[in-house]
Amino acid sequence: MGDRHLPHRPDASLIGGDAPDAASRDARAREFGFDTWQRLEVACELSAAIHAGASEHVVDLIEASPALRDENVLGPGSNWGPPMTHAANLGQRDVVRALHEVGAEDTQWAFDRACLQGHIELARELVSWGAAPEPGAVMGPAETLNAAGLRFLLESGAELADEHGNVLAPVALLLQTYSRSPSGKRACLALVEEWGVELPETAPMAVHRGCLDQLDTLLGQDPALLSRTYRHEDLYPPALGCHSDHSLALHGTPLAGGTLLHMAVDYDEVEIVDGLIARGCSADARAAVDADGFGGHTALFGAVVSQPWRVGLRRDAVIARRLLDAGADATIRASLRKRLRFVADETEHEYHDVSAIEWGRQFHDSTWVNPTVMSLLEQLE
Repeated sequence: MGDRHLPHRPDASLIGGDAPDAASRDARAREFGFDTWQRLEVACELSAAIHAGASEHVVDLIEASPALRDENVLGPGSNWGPPMTHAANLGQRDVVRALHEVGAEDTQWAFDRACLQGHIELARELVSWGAAPEPGAVMGPAETLNAAGLRFLLESGAELADEHGNVLAPVALLLQTYSRSPSGKRACLALVEEWGVELPETAPMAVHRGCLDQLDTLLGQDPALLSRTYRHEDLYPPALGCHSDHSLALHGTPLAGGTLLHMAVDYDEVEIVDGLIARGCSADARAAVDADGFGGHTALFGAVVSQPWRVGLRRDAVIARRLLDAGADATIRASLRKRLRFVADETEHEYHDVSAIEWGRQFHDSTWVNPTVMSLLEQLE
């Protein structure tokens, strides 16, 4: 889970202007995992050429420095791999073919990344060069919520399990991954159900699946589901292999003790947010307060601090506007504590008696704070 599959690409805008001297330039390069400034510049040029699909330029760079063919484009710590694998991530078939012709040997890695990103025709071509699904291959598209890649692997004979044979691991990953793609998540959950996984018929699972029809059926049986608060275990069932550690759910604002509305906001389920409000869920429904006094926050807090890795979505204020239009009170205060994972600071932080905008201003990792929502709330002060 820590090896995030979305790119951090060094380019001119990231490395900034000229550093004052060679030592300073090399120090800047080491921040990106490269030994020298010159090597970082080559990485930027190679990365830009691959992104642009400039296969001839990519080959020219490798012919000028053959070691580049087998080195990670984005530096030693990147899982985007050498040039051919990097190009497969982006679906750049001409670049992949050109690199294959000059002897690139990372065919299997490129195949895994093509499946992870849903580049199916490219994956088929890589199969013709010797690639094949390996144990645990399904974990990639499960992490990125890519239903096309997941289906291709399963139909190609991959087991719905991780590399250790754990058949629950892919399902747990679908529910707890950092990715945010409502349509992708829905399609992936439908796919694993098609492959024999039994998903519980609960209100939280209906939100996970983006299924208002199922939610309506459950509400018909128990209308109180709209106002109920849910434990971590309700949102992330242990029976499906989910972690008991709240921090490994990889959400932004805490969800344990929240309502279905809190959950829908965190997962960018705009349709479910609208549906819950239309069915009578209060925009100011508050999370449960635990024995230590933490909780009591509304769904608006979740619109402020949320996962920054949002596949195919703009980080906008659509959900925050929906909540405010439904009467959400931006002055409500609560106390929260939060531990992030797979970031520089993994310690738990506490925030006492804060409003939604203060939650954003004080949050210890600004990359998780939605600036558009913050601007919207500033206009209300």
